[in-house]
Amino acid sequence: MKIGVVTDSNSGILPEEANKLGVWLLPMPFYIDGNCYYENVDLTRQDFFAKLAAGAEIATSSPAPLAVAELWSQALAECDQILHIPMSSGLSSSCELAMSLAREEAFVGKVFVADIGRVATPMHRSVLDALELLAQGFSAAEVQQMLEKQRADMTIYVMVDELKHLAKGGRISHTTAALGSILNVKPVLQFDVGMLNMQAKCRGKKRARHLMIEAMQADLQGKFKQQWENKEVHLVAAGSADTAETEDWLAQINEAFPGVPVMYDDLPLSLCAHIGENGLGIGCSCRVKPE
Repeated sequence: MKIGVVTDSNSGILPEEANKLGVWLLPMPFYIDGNCYYENVDLTRQDFFAKLAAGAEIATSSPAPLAVAELWSQALAECDQILHIPMSSGLSSSCELAMSLAREEAFVGKVFVADIGRVATPMHRSVLDALELLAQGFSAAEVQQMLEKQRADMTIYVMVDELKHLAKGGRISHTTAALGSILNVKPVLQFDVGMLNMQAKCRGKKRARHLMIEAMQADLQGKFKQQWENKEVHLVAAGSADTAETEDWLAQINEAFPGVPVMYDDLPLSLCAHIGENGLGIGCSCRVKPE
């Protein structure tokens, strides 16, 4: 039985890598000043940040059911079954939409939707884990269950450079955003199984970066201690900063975790809409153990 994997651009997977992996990639839609754009199709990162800086009204959106159904039909023309890995149901309705669609007659028993509670690089890592498990001979239903069972074995910390985008999204008040900008406050958010939460508010970017490293070290010596000691943890990083700052951030991570490979992705635009430019993140994803 041939099993295909479908995911969306919120995984941080670019079209070129999707082609190499043999993965079907669903571009996520955005509404910018009332016009619909699709990530990596007719909306580049440069265009997105230019519109964001110009104060455009940007809203994320779930894909249209027809777009999902058409992509599934393309995949099923080549595969017997599909494992669909959307972004976290806690951040978007796209997972619920996919689950509903999978119950339709054309897809029952052929499409399995995994609610992994992830987005960005940890979601990317889950796609790679799924491909490895499928290559070992596990069924789509078995891999779906394994991914969902171990979805809490991850975390990511993200530093926000500007507060105005969080205020726009309603996560903080505009007064707090204005005061924070004056005081050079850099919030650190934690993404943990479906939700973004405020972890800390730091004075300055340097302190925020150190706090994220410290938080990651604490997790690896606490929550993920056993997996870390067994070398079953993948370190990940993400960001929306320029090349120079990204390289400096990765160098800081490598210094804190010498000899440990770090998988990096640009933050998907769905998160950049809330975080803005110059965001930096670090996280981990534990290896999915076959059952």
